[in-house]
Amino acid sequence: MQDGEISKDLPPADVWVDQYGDLLFRYARLRVMDRSDCEELVQETFLAALKGKENFKGQCEFTTWLVGILKHKMMDHFRRQQRDQTDPLPDDSVVEGMFGRSGKWKKFPRRWHIDPQDSAIESEVLPALQRCMDALPESQRQAFALSVMDEQKSEEVCKTLSVSATNLYVLLHRARLRLRDCLEKKGIPQARAVKG
Repeated sequence: MQDGEISKDLPPADVWVDQYGDLLFRYARLRVMDRSDCEELVQETFLAALKGKENFKGQCEFTTWLVGILKHKMMDHFRRQQRDQTDPLPDDSVVEGMFGRSGKWKKFPRRWHIDPQDSAIESEVLPALQRCMDALPESQRQAFALSVMDEQKSEEVCKTLSVSATNLYVLLHRARLRLRDCLEKKGIPQARAVKG
C-alpha cells in the first residue's frame, strides 16, 4: 500500500452507522451518563472518521480505529464538563456510611475479580455494572471510566479532569467502593464476581 492510499479494509461509509453505531453507543454509554451526550459523541466520531478516513491505514481493525476516535471525543467531552463545572462536589453519603465514627470499616468490603471468560459477564454483570455506573456521581464515573476502563495514565486523567493526583485517588477509591456496594446489592453472586 502506498502513502495516502486508503486500505481495502475500510468499509464503505454508508454502512458505518448500521454496522458500528450500536457498538460505539454501548462503549460510550458505559462511560458517559447522559444518553444524548453518548449519541452526540458517536455522531462526532463518525464525522471525524469520515473526515480522516485517509488516516486509516489498515494497521488495526476498523472498529479499533473508531473506538480510538471515540475515546478522544469522550476525553474532550470530560474536559468541557470539568471546565464548565461550577458546583462543589457533593458529599458522598454512600461511602461515608461504610465507615464508623472512628474511621474504621463498618463492614470490610470483599475483594472483586471479574473473570472475562465467564459467559455470564455479558448477560448478568454488564447490565448491572451499567446501572451502577449510572448511579455514580459524574466526577467519579469519569475518573473510573478513564483510569480503570480505558486504562489511561494517571497524569493524563488528572489533566483531562483538572484534578490533582490526590483528588484522582479519592475519586477512584470512592467509585470502586460505590460500584462494589452497588453490585453486591444487585445480587451479583460472590462465587462469580469475587475472588478471595
